[in-house]
Amino acid sequence: MTLARRIAAEGLGTLMLLAVVVGSGIMGARLAGGNDAIALLGNTLSTGAGLVVLIHMFGPISGAHFNPAVTMVAALRRQLGAGHALAYAAAQTLGAVLGVWLAHAMFAEPVLQVSVHARDGWGQGLAELVATFGLVGTILAVSKHRNEFTALAVGLYITSAYWFTASTSFANPAVTLARSLTNTFAGIAPASVPLFIAGQLAGAITALAVFGWLLAEDPA
Repeated sequence: MTLARRIAAEGLGTLMLLAVVVGSGIMGARLAGGNDAIALLGNTLSTGAGLVVLIHMFGPISGAHFNPAVTMVAALRRQLGAGHALAYAAAQTLGAVLGVWLAHAMFAEPVLQVSVHARDGWGQGLAELVATFGLVGTILAVSKHRNEFTALAVGLYITSAYWFTASTSFANPAVTLARSLTNTFAGIAPASVPLFIAGQLAGAITALAVFGWLLAEDPA
């Protein structure tokens, strides 16, 4: 695939992912009648299912990263050049923002918003480290031994991590930045974004080190 097609696939895939995340959050909140647990359940199931499909759709084209942290790991493993990695990250970020705006438009919400949903405290940052560590570990381990199962494994992991992490598992810097632009169920206040991204990058680097060692092949 040409670089242009791969970049387009990353942008379009991330756009569709954010439309799923934010759109299902809006729908869940509207139908749940104030019950956040039910709204989160709807948001979770839609996101996990959508992610599986999107990885199958765009994986053969670009690898279906949809995530600058995943792209960073690929670059550090020399699977992607630095310039290509930066282009991927830019496309992912732009696509994420456009996906949020698309979700707003579908639900007749104001397109331009800023979240006031603060997600602060060291526990939130730790949760993002754990969520991203698990996500990157899932990708590295499953793609090595059962690559055909990777899309489903990632979707299942994110579905689970929505519930076992205090932060509801953003695990993605582009997603985090874009979700600061929605004052709906899925939003995060801009002031909370740096903590989340720091946790995500730390989790990705830690996973690369740990799983790099665990999955290394011993010399014959």
